[in-house]
Amino acid sequence: MLNAIDHLVVHVTDLERSIDFYTRVLGLEARYHDATRTDLYLDDFALRLHAAQATADKTHPAMPGNQTMGFRSALPLAEVKTHLEALGVPLAGVPMDKGPAEHSAADTLHVRDPDGNLIEISRPGRR
Repeated sequence: MLNAIDHLVVHVTDLERSIDFYTRVLGLEARYHDATRTDLYLDDFALRLHAAQATADKTHPAMPGNQTMGFRSALPLAEVKTHLEALGVPLAGVPMDKGPAEHSAADTLHVRDPDGNLIEISRPGRR
């Protein structure tokens, strides 16, 4: 029935600041942008940024900073870490709720976007 994830919505407090982070730091491509929404793409997957104050559904208010997103890296994590350091992006500590089935600190990096959303960058094991 389903065959792919189309998009993920992330509520942000400052749309322009978040666009800069996701394009400059993580390399996503902005393909659509208006005053309240921007679609950033990684291949066919869209990360849809919404300005928090623009949310129409008042029964479920937007809560910037409470999402976690995981991305896979095509580059070795040492190169990703060097890139993040060059841009002055600090690494975040590994969340305490990670179970034994989760990635180890050796094969993931964690950063936070400008709103505090946790971003996990992993490098899949080579088989």
